[in-house]
Amino acid sequence: MFNNLIESSSHAKEFKRRGSFLLFTTATYVVLFAITGVISIYAYDAHLESQSTELEITFVPLPPEEVAPAEVPNTIRSTSNSDNQPTRSIRTDRIDSATNPNNPPPIIGTVASTVPPWRRDSIVGDVNVDPPGPPPGSRGVPGGTGNRPIEMDTPPPPPAPNPTPAVPKILRVSTGVLEGKVVSLPKPSYPPMARQIRLQGTVTVQVVIDESGKVISASAISGHPLLIAEAQKAARQARFLPTTLSNQPVKVTGVITYNFVMP
Repeated sequence: MFNNLIESSSHAKEFKRRGSFLLFTTATYVVLFAITGVISIYAYDAHLESQSTELEITFVPLPPEEVAPAEVPNTIRSTSNSDNQPTRSIRTDRIDSATNPNNPPPIIGTVASTVPPWRRDSIVGDVNVDPPGPPPGSRGVPGGTGNRPIEMDTPPPPPAPNPTPAVPKILRVSTGVLEGKVVSLPKPSYPPMARQIRLQGTVTVQVVIDESGKVISASAISGHPLLIAEAQKAARQARFLPTTLSNQPVKVTGVITYNFVMP
C-alpha cells in the first residue's frame, strides 16, 4: 500500500514538471513569434520608405531681361522763326530717362528734374533744346501732323484664272451625230442558225467610243438572241472620228442599229 502511494506521488510530480516545461516552452515561442512579427513590420516599412520615389523641383531664378530704353520723344521744340535752329539735341547734363529699367536713378525725389532726359543724338551744351521735327530714327512724314494714315504700296491681286469648263466623262450623242462620224462600220455576218430558220429582225447595240474613236464597249439592248452575238461583234470593229468638247477629246456613247434581212 505504501509502495503504491509513493509511486502515485512521483507520477504527480512528473506530470507537474512536464506541464510546467510545456507551458514555459509555449510562452517562449509566442514571445519569439511576436518579436519576429514586429521586426518584420518595421523592416517592411523601412523597405517601403527606401523605395518611395520623390520628385524634387528646383526653381532657378533667371536674371531679368534687359529692356531697351524707350526712345525719348522730342520734349523741347525750338521756335520755327529762329534763325539758328539746332540740328542735334542739346542738354546741360547727362540725365537718363526715369523709365529706363536698366539705369535706375541713384536718388529718388519728388521734384522732377528741369533737364529733359538724354537722347541718343544729344550733346552737352549750355541750353536744353531739341531740333525741330521728329527725332532721328522715328518713322513718319516730315512736316506731317500725325493724323494722316500710313499709305502702303499694296501690289494688285493676280488676275483670276479662266474657269475650266467641266467636261463630262461620257457624252451621249444621237444616232445622226454618230453616223456623221463613222469611219468604218462593218456589216455583221448572218448567223447560220438564223439563216436556216429564215430568222429576220433588228438588233440595237449601245456602244461606248473612247477619245480616239475606238469602240471599247458594245452591249445589245434589243433584238433576237440568235442575232445579238454577230451584231455586237460587228459593233466592236467599228471606228469613228474623235469627238471633242471645248477642244478636249471626250468619250461618247450612242446606239447602232443592225437590220438582219434574208435576201
